[in-house]
Amino acid sequence: MTPPSPPDPSRDVELLSSLYTNPRTLRLFSVVAVLAAWEYAGRVGVSAAFPTFTETAMAWFMMVGDGSLPAALAITLVPLAIGILVSAAIGVASGLAMGLSRRAEWLGLPLFIVLQAAPLAAIIPLLVLAYGVGLLTKVVTVCVMAVPVIVLNSFKAIRHTPASLEEMGRSFLGTRRQLIVKIILPAASPVIFAGLRLGLAAGFIGAILAELLISPTGIGDLITFYQSIAEYPRMYAAIATVMLLSLFFIELLEVVETHLFRPEKRAR
Repeated sequence: MTPPSPPDPSRDVELLSSLYTNPRTLRLFSVVAVLAAWEYAGRVGVSAAFPTFTETAMAWFMMVGDGSLPAALAITLVPLAIGILVSAAIGVASGLAMGLSRRAEWLGLPLFIVLQAAPLAAIIPLLVLAYGVGLLTKVVTVCVMAVPVIVLNSFKAIRHTPASLEEMGRSFLGTRRQLIVKIILPAASPVIFAGLRLGLAAGFIGAILAELLISPTGIGDLITFYQSIAEYPRMYAAIATVMLLSLFFIELLEVVETHLFRPEKRAR
């Protein structure tokens, strides 16, 4: 009977090194570190209005159990979904037009720069006067937040498409439509999808601001109500739900980008 081979230290070192450099491990460590810091800050009493992560998690499960959180999410997601879809369509189309045409750039670029720099809190009262306090105003608020980010990123992506790729397409007698669909858009897709992710995050901010400043409904209503009665664990649970939902949709966009435009990432 042959004796067992001694353990190989180099193999253990290689395994630990792969764990330390694995993106999933690093993400998990980041999440655990943030939650541990949250729990510690709540226990040492940073503020009376800052609960621990454990209290917030318990409040979240209670809100899911009594149905208040799902009902609020259903209300918030309606203007958010409409606004994001409209913003994505307008943003990518406008960025594409501005990136391909100097006239469209001169006409539209100053407008979107002004919209991006404008303070939303000052615009919302004007939107309320123009459209009332209904669904349309909330959708417009989401669009005002999301469209400029998507447009400017899409414009930069189209404008900075490598000229060598376009010249190669022309050398193969590609039509204008073929150049756009098969060369320009795939080459610009990383920056376009980065703009869509930023626009999605901005849209979530716009949706919550609309509910806080226009009419108390949805998640914004929960945040305002629990703040007024000093139920801070439930208030933070509502805020954390919005953040997690935004993170989920941002990750979903990355999956869509990988499957549609990034075969090299899909292979990895």
